[in-house]
Amino acid sequence: MKELVTAALTAAKERGQDVADVPLTAIATTAGISRSTLLRRLGGSRAALDEAVREAGVDPGGRPPVRERAIEAAALLVAERGLAGVTLDAVADRADCSLPSLHTVFEGRDGLLAAVFERHSALPGLEALAADPPERLEDTVRALHATFVAAFAHEPRIVPAVFADLLGRPDGPAARVVAANLPRTLDSLDRLLRPHVRAGRLRPLPTPVLIQLLLGPLLNHVLMRPVLEPALGAGLPSMDEIVDIFVDAYLRAVAVPAAASGSDGDAARGGP
Repeated sequence: MKELVTAALTAAKERGQDVADVPLTAIATTAGISRSTLLRRLGGSRAALDEAVREAGVDPGGRPPVRERAIEAAALLVAERGLAGVTLDAVADRADCSLPSLHTVFEGRDGLLAAVFERHSALPGLEALAADPPERLEDTVRALHATFVAAFAHEPRIVPAVFADLLGRPDGPAARVVAANLPRTLDSLDRLLRPHVRAGRLRPLPTPVLIQLLLGPLLNHVLMRPVLEPALGAGLPSMDEIVDIFVDAYLRAVAVPAAASGSDGDAARGGP
């Protein structure tokens, strides 16, 4: 039975599934035997295999996959405790799975945190926006601001926790998570901004500078807003008003002036 358990775990890892969701045919192929031989050795039912996997310390699944349960559990723990307070033991307890299951699926704590960040960060929204970008520059800038605002406000609040850890521990897990996702993030932002540079609507600044000018004021505001709200109350603009202010400021800073391009104001902002 031990070699069948090994084959089941190997097939599950290769397919990114729980053992219970891996077809017996795939397990048999990994074990180098036929499906009929596998069933015969299991006594005609996979229940014996699932029990053997469980005895080996791995949850065979059958409920929502371990991956989904673990990501959800870890996200809630990050929101409650911050990144520093999230351990694999705590995640396994909250997700009702075993430590070996987490190591099999995520290959460690950093892999789990990266999966949490990928799901709850601005990255999914950025990639969707880059796949179908607005035509006008102003609409693109506004959509980018809205995407990042939504990521910060999204519950559970993963992005603020990641930034808190990043600022407090530059060599901590948040730095590794952000670094792992940075190429995809920069690629999406480049695909959204660079066409406007080529069209003469944005100044030909390096992409990192365009991004920092775009997001710096917004990120500073959303990180400080929880402190500002109690102090300023109704005197603090709403987030919709803040987005309008920062979009206008960005366009004034980096959009090519209408006079320089020989166009009217709308054209300078990417209009027809």
